[in-house]
Amino acid sequence: MPTRDERKQQSRQALLEAALQLSTSGRSFSSLSLREVAREVGLVPTAFYRHFQDMNELGLEIVDQVALFLKHILHQLSHDYFKQPNMNAETSMVFFFQAVEKNAAAWIFMIAERWGGSVLLRDAIAREIKDLTDGLCLDLKQIKSMQHIKNEQDLYVLAQTLIDMSFTWAMSWISLNRQFQDENLSEKQQLYIQQAVIQVQLLFRGIANWQ
Repeated sequence: MPTRDERKQQSRQALLEAALQLSTSGRSFSSLSLREVAREVGLVPTAFYRHFQDMNELGLEIVDQVALFLKHILHQLSHDYFKQPNMNAETSMVFFFQAVEKNAAAWIFMIAERWGGSVLLRDAIAREIKDLTDGLCLDLKQIKSMQHIKNEQDLYVLAQTLIDMSFTWAMSWISLNRQFQDENLSEKQQLYIQQAVIQVQLLFRGIANWQ
């Protein structure tokens, strides 16, 4: 039988997951009410305050959890693509899109709230994306094929470009899943993978000749 602390943690996580799902089903996080989120997990509104001071605190916790997930995915992708010579671009992109499908809500939340959320969430997401970019920039500096790029700002711009592209790829992939089914979906997905691979190849072909 779960302990009291374990039950409390389960309720807290249930609130986070409920808010995430509600805010990625055609709603914005700022449109959600405390009562609505509590009701979604079978809690009375007063029980909400045992876990969070208000909806802002809950929203910031979602940003933290989602950012941690995205950091793991993007770090793994960059590690595989740059440090495993036998892994080609298509294999890397397939891995990326599989990760998007497994947790589409995380990507939808980050993308939607990055541009259309409250100032509090936008600022929090901006900080997390900067952290993602800083980490990727450090990864790029360690790669042998990047050693000819001496200007660190150039590497930072490259990292920013890759992060922005990853959000575009994720949202486009999710949109395909909503628009198409069965054979049509499979065909559209394969075409999009090929397009993403070409984008990566063009980008890194230019990097190889960067002065």
